[in-house]
Amino acid sequence: MTKVVINFKVDKETKEEAQRLAKELGIPLSALVNSQLRQLIKTRSFELNATPKMTPFLEGLLDQVENDRKAGKNITRTKNLDEALAHLDSL
Repeated sequence: MTKVVINFKVDKETKEEAQRLAKELGIPLSALVNSQLRQLIKTRSFELNATPKMTPFLEGLLDQVENDRKAGKNITRTKNLDEALAHLDSL
């Protein structure tokens, strides 16, 4: 298969972030772009998914929830769905 070069303009920040993401995935940016182009041709559509990293704020909240769980704080036990929904409605 003959390789060709495609030149296109993209914001510097976009390129740098895409390169970082490709590196996290362990592939060169060109492989990522080639994969997306092949998928576009095959399906005539495209979908982008990236699992964002948690923010420090969210990590702190999850730590707090885990600490509460271990300490038995802020936990309500219910026997069934109706009881759980009634409890939530009462809050």
